[in-house]
Amino acid sequence: MDKNATYQLLVKQVESLIEGENNTTGQLANAAALLHETMGWWWTGFYLVNGDTLQLGPFQGPVACYNIKRGRGVCGTAWAEGRTIVVPDVEQFPGHIACSSQSRSEIVVPLRRQDGGIIGVLDIDSKDLATFDDVDAHWLEQIAQVITRHLKTEN
Repeated sequence: MDKNATYQLLVKQVESLIEGENNTTGQLANAAALLHETMGWWWTGFYLVNGDTLQLGPFQGPVACYNIKRGRGVCGTAWAEGRTIVVPDVEQFPGHIACSSQSRSEIVVPLRRQDGGIIGVLDIDSKDLATFDDVDAHWLEQIAQVITRHLKTEN
């Protein structure tokens, strides 16, 4: 199955997995697990906004950083700028926060409410260089929309 077809299926699977559920932690945990297991990435998870900090949320993969300040690293920059960031080589990203030395490339997608406010980010790392591209960005943005539409959060 090609990448677009895999993502099309993932959008539907994420929706059916979290629709109607009121457990935000469970929704994010299962979404991270589904994405991680399907795509085989190194680290897949969420950071959630708490004041001026992103705090570690549900994830799959090795241990991670607990807190990331707004504007710091890839996650904090994606949050501050309100846009998806694709990083082919994390060593080339100014201010990259190395939670794991094995991470080589990264994509971060803001989780945006209907009113435009950002409640967190979907953060995905790979052990390989240049893993993520515009196709990943497009589909992960679609998945982020599905997730935020179904979350029961007031952030």
